[in-house]
Amino acid sequence: QVQVVESGGGLVQPGGSLRLSCAASGSIYSRYAAGWYRQAPGKERELVADISSGDKTNYADSVKGRFTISRDNAKKTVYLQMNSLKSEDTAVYFCNVRLAYTDYWGQGTQVTVSL
Repeated sequence: QVQVVESGGGLVQPGGSLRLSCAASGSIYSRYAAGWYRQAPGKERELVADISSGDKTNYADSVKGRFTISRDNAKKTVYLQMNSLKSEDTAVYFCNVRLAYTDYWGQGTQVTVSL
C-alpha cells in the first residue's frame, strides 16, 4: 500500500510563489513516476506537470516557464515550484504517484491566487 500526502498550498497574491510537496510512503521499492494535477471549481481535473521514473519532465502549456517539477528520491518527495502565479492557477492541486501500473492519489491541497 502506498500513501500520498500533499502540502504547501495556501493563499498568495498574483505574481507570488509557492512550493508544493508530495510525500510518498509505504511499499515503495523502486523509482516511480509522479504528476501534479489541478481542478478548479466547475472544471475537469487537468495535468499540470509530471516527471517520469527516469526524470523526464512534461508541462502543460499554461504553466511552462513558470512551474518546475522536481524530486528528491531519498525523501520520496516530489515538488512543484510555482512562480509568477496567476488568478487562473487557483485550484485544488493533487499529486499522483504511479507505481507498478497503479495510480495513487493524495487528498489535494488548495492553492488560491488572489489580492
